[in-house]
Amino acid sequence: MSTNAENPNLSPDGDVAETVYDSLAPLKNGLRYGLLGLLALTLIGLVIWWPIDGLPGVWGVLIGAGVGGSFILLTVISIMATAKMSPSITMATVMGSWFLKMVVVLVVMAVLANMDFYSKGALVSMLIGAIVAVLGSEVWGVMSTNSPYVEPEASGSEVGEDSPPTGK
Repeated sequence: MSTNAENPNLSPDGDVAETVYDSLAPLKNGLRYGLLGLLALTLIGLVIWWPIDGLPGVWGVLIGAGVGGSFILLTVISIMATAKMSPSITMATVMGSWFLKMVVVLVVMAVLANMDFYSKGALVSMLIGAIVAVLGSEVWGVMSTNSPYVEPEASGSEVGEDSPPTGK
């Protein structure tokens, strides 16, 4: 006889519990892994760039990680926010947020172009690194999420090998 600890699908009274699937679980895992990847990359960047460039290196790392990481993470957040809406609204939101993110990135880079309080090398390396690391982390989070699958039953109109022959 198995106990509830051995079989997590059993409810406390011994009946088989119904499994509830969260359709946003892959996106939640992707967001979680993306944030963790961005945090790890930022810490690694600080360890590398602070000794090289001092405070300008720190600013470069923080700006690059912030811009690159938020650019990618906001896409997942916008999809999660519109997941219960129609696909056309989700697509419009994703495309609209992408356009706004592009405008913000161009404005931020234009404003920072003539400033010298940050290390340009740190900013560029972290910007590229954040995009790659966050995308990779999100993909890993989505791909490692367990998702249920169901094989649909054959409908009455489909005739297969297991179907009884029809005679006339």
